Amino acid sequence: MTFGDFNIEGDKFPHDDHLVITPIIGNNTVNRVLVDNGVSVDILLHDIFIRLSYNDSQLTPTDMSIYGFAGVEFPVEGIIKLSMTIGQKPRQATQMLDFVVVKAGSTCNAIMGRTGIHAFKAAPSSYLFLQKLRG
Repeated sequence: MTFGDFNIEGDKFPHDDHLVITPIIGNNTVNRVLVDNGVSVDILLHDIFIRLSYNDSQLTPTDMSIYGFAGVEFPVEGIIKLSMTIGQKPRQATQMLDFVVVKAGSTCNAIMGRTGIHAFKAAPSSYLFLQKLRG
């Protein structure tokens, strides 16, 4: 896998922006999904979960908690298995991911953590604002 100058055309440097994608989760396009290899699970915010026409009865209960910045605990509402599609045809991939649903305030709607990154065999690059899919 290689990256070249063609990957950075139009980008303004220097920058330190987050890698944010717009995948399809379930059957819905979801804006502002943060790709973060510092997070061990895939997270879906409860507000978006409800807006996507899911309800709490579809969640698998868990006693897991999520800990954020400065050790702040966010209780988990439950877990739901949903498909996630990233990329555009013909370079498109879909995986089934277990999303941990939390009630929390955030500027993003979901977080693709290491489990999702690994499921897609992806190599995210915030420097190049892209996510290369392997295969």
